Parts: sequence; structure tokens; C-alpha cells
Amino acid sequence: MNRGFVRNAVVLGLLTAVGPFAIDMYLPALPTIGRDLRADDGAVQLSLIAFFLSFAVSQILFGPLSDMLGRKRPLYIGLALFLVGSVGAALAPDILTLNLFRFVQGLGGAAAMVIPRAIVRDLHTGAEAARLTSLIMLVFSISPILAPLSGSILIALSGWRAVFWAVALAGVAGVVLVLTLLPETRPAEQRLGSTFGAVITGYGRLLRDRNFIGLSLIGGFGIASFFVYLANSSFILIGHYGLTPTEYSLMFSLNAVSFFAMSQFTGQFVGRFGLPRVVRTATALFAASVVALLGVWLVGLGSLPVLAAFLFVGYGFLGLVIPTTAVLALEEHGPIAGMASALMGTLQMVSGAVMVGLLGLFSDGTALPMVAAIALCGVLTITLTALTLGRRSVPRPVDVPAA
Repeated sequence: MNRGFVRNAVVLGLLTAVGPFAIDMYLPALPTIGRDLRADDGAVQLSLIAFFLSFAVSQILFGPLSDMLGRKRPLYIGLALFLVGSVGAALAPDILTLNLFRFVQGLGGAAAMVIPRAIVRDLHTGAEAARLTSLIMLVFSISPILAPLSGSILIALSGWRAVFWAVALAGVAGVVLVLTLLPETRPAEQRLGSTFGAVITGYGRLLRDRNFIGLSLIGGFGIASFFVYLANSSFILIGHYGLTPTEYSLMFSLNAVSFFAMSQFTGQFVGRFGLPRVVRTATALFAASVVALLGVWLVGLGSLPVLAAFLFVGYGFLGLVIPTTAVLALEEHGPIAGMASALMGTLQMVSGAVMVGLLGLFSDGTALPMVAAIALCGVLTITLTALTLGRRSVPRPVDVPAA
């Protein structure tokens, strides 16, 4: 493994972590924010939904921009918006203002998520792309493992607003990384066919590609299961089970450790078994784990240790689902990798926002609605895998001309 490969993994992983860092770090603060701004749980959860929705919608813009302008300039634009949103959230006097700036924050944070996926496709395909993606996820794991714990410490020392100042510093660090260490992987000659007309044509082609849509949604509902946990776990674990913010952060980190540790086997498994087989097996095991968790809960054996154990196993298998579906979805769309990455990210974020919104209608302060929603996500992933891949192999990637 050469030095450039590792450098790209570190830089892209840290950039990809910028947006999720803005979610993970403030999760322990949700109950505190509600009390301080005199807002109910639903209004506070809207700050998550606002971030998810803007994060989803803006990817549609940043993906094509990165095809037309190169990868770096749109990253600067996105990180600038992210900084504005972070500072505004830190100064918010009420929940409405907080939600507004969370929306702005999501608009910018999307660039740091969608463009690194396109850069991976610029550089590699197949097993090498899967290997780079798994390394990026290892670096990215810094956010869900450390962010909630560091957030809880900041909240205890300086209050919840300090979390958003810390997130703003992460945005500044992202700008420095792009400026000093990230090479431009979309040279000018490759941008010649990228126009607004080509964007419409490219999105149309992607929307008609059942394989691409299916793979994007498999990953999307897998991610949605985690979004459901993100949006509800602090209220349930802190409010219902009585954990402290620090104890909550440690439990949250356990799931992240499982997810990212398993993701490191992606390149090895793909090299031995191929992408389609790894996707089929991983989705089956993920679905089995979360459906079993619901079954245990329905027969009255649910408890905090049971929840922790089953999610640790389930999210471990999800660590194989996410990188493999992303690589397989982009495999045949190199010339429009920015657009493909954007549409995939949008579908996934919308899936997550819809599931979080639906769960909000049934939340009662207990873990059962959350467990049921996670199980539903598992059922949807295995169903979509059967419809998309079945037992057939996905064709080898081919270069398709840019529109």
C-alpha cells in the first residue's frame, strides 16, 4: 500500500467526517437544548431532520458542480456554508433559529460527503475502490466513536453552544486539508462534456438505471436504520434508561466501533468473493440481526443490554453493506461519478429523513418504536437486495461517455 493511497484515505476520511461530526457531537445535547430553548422533543428532533433534508438536497447540486468545476472548488463553497451554519447555530437564541442554521449547515456539509465518493471513483474501481473506501471509513470512524464523548465533555464544561463552536473548527480544518493535501482528480479536459444539459441527461440515465437505484436504496435503508438510532437514542437511553450523557456516548461509540471494525474487511472479502456476493450476505445478516432484536423485544425480553448486544452485531454487518453498495453503484458511472454520488447520497439521506419522520409519529419514550423502525429498515434492505441482485452477477464496469 503506497503512501499516496494512505494519504488519500486519511484526507478523504477526515473530510467525509465533517458533516456527521455535526450530528454525532451534539447528540448528547439534545435533551439540554430542549430545556434551554424551551422546546419539546419533536421540535428539537426537527434540527436533525432539517440537517438531513438539506444534506440530501444539496448533494444534487454539489455532485454535478464537481463534475463541471473540478472536485476542489465546490468543496470550498460547501465548507464555507458549513462554517456559516455552525456559527449561526452556536449563537441561536431559539429553536427556530437553531433549526434554520442547522439547515444551512447541512447544505454545506453535503459537499464534504458527496465529493470524496466521486474522488474515490476517479482514482479506483473494483476491489481497490472497496479497499480505499474501507480505509476512508476507518478514518471516518473518528466521528461516531469520539464525537459524542467529546461533545458530552464540552457540554459539561461549557454548555451545548460550545459543541457548535467545535464543529466550526472542524470546518476550518476541512478547508486546510483541501487547500494543502487534496489533489485535483478531475482535470480540465475531463470536464469538457459536463454542462447543465449533460446534468439533466445524466440524472435521467441514473434514474432509469434500476441497478443503481436499487443499490443506492439498499445502502439508504441501512443508513436509515442508523439515523433512526441517532434521532431517538439520546431521549431513550438518557431519558428512559437514565444513562448520563457520558455513559450514552460510550454506548453509542460501541456501535460505531463494530461498524467500522467490520468495514475494514471489505477489501479482503470483495477480493475473494466479489462485490455482489458480499452485498447479498451482509444484508442478509444485518436484516436477521435487527429482526431478531424486534422478536426478542416483542416477547418481553427487551432490555438495555439486549439492545446494545443486538445492535452491536447488526451494525457490524452494516459496516460491510454501506461501502460495498456504494462502490457497486458507482462502478459503471465513472464519467458522471459526481452526479452518481450525489443522487445516491440524496436517495440515502431522504430515506433516513423519511424514516426518522415516520418514527416521530409513533415515539412514546420507550425503545419499542425505535427497535421496530430499525427492523423495518432491515427488512427493506434484504428485500431490495433480492430484487436488485438476486443470484446474478453484476456486469463488469464499462466506461459510458459523458452526456
